[in-house]
Amino acid sequence: MIDLHCHILPGLDDGAVDLADSIEMARQAERDGIAVVCATPHVRRDHNVNVEEIAGRVHSLQQELDERRIDVRIAPAGEVAETEIDRLTDSELHLASLGGAGGWVLLEPAAGPIGQRTEASVERLAERGLGTVLAHPERHAGAGFGERLAALAGRGCLIQWTAEFFAEAAPSDLVTELAREGLVHLLGSDAHSSHGGRPVRLAAAFARLATVRTPDQIAWSMDLAPRAILDRTPVITPP
Repeated sequence: MIDLHCHILPGLDDGAVDLADSIEMARQAERDGIAVVCATPHVRRDHNVNVEEIAGRVHSLQQELDERRIDVRIAPAGEVAETEIDRLTDSELHLASLGGAGGWVLLEPAAGPIGQRTEASVERLAERGLGTVLAHPERHAGAGFGERLAALAGRGCLIQWTAEFFAEAAPSDLVTELAREGLVHLLGSDAHSSHGGRPVRLAAAFARLATVRTPDQIAWSMDLAPRAILDRTPVITPP
């Protein structure tokens, strides 16, 4: 499994408080069967994150994990706030893209329901040669929520739900119906610390998703699509 959304870098944003916290988060990932964790610090005005430093910080953390023989690879990225995309240069967006590959950006929607503003943001990123992975849509529900997500998917946007949220969803919940309709493309832990909150865990959510999707679809969400994103190879249409 590949986790494309995790605040695992120490002392950078509101994620891991120190190196020990980061190491324990990596151990959580390893226990859950996650092979790759994308470090996605917030790229927005209320956090002092220099995108040019992310790759170096990832390298330092990887060295620590390797020394402890923790079998998890950390990949560079950022969670880019919708309010920041026009401020960032093409070079900065490339550095903050998932895997630093310059292909896909993990987009944090602006506060409030998803609407035309987010659709316009996805279009502007596409004009700059970047695909969009939309983070935690469950926090931005509003009128016509399903239709808005379908419109974004129609523009090539991939919808990434928070794993813990989906794992706890009931069969009658809207997100379960959206999963049946093919609008749960990816799952991310969005973990911030080993001390509490969401864990670095995906397996339970994928097990839940497997109750409404086929094995081929699960393989696409769990590995094929995120791996293509990190490698900047074409992301095939979901089965």
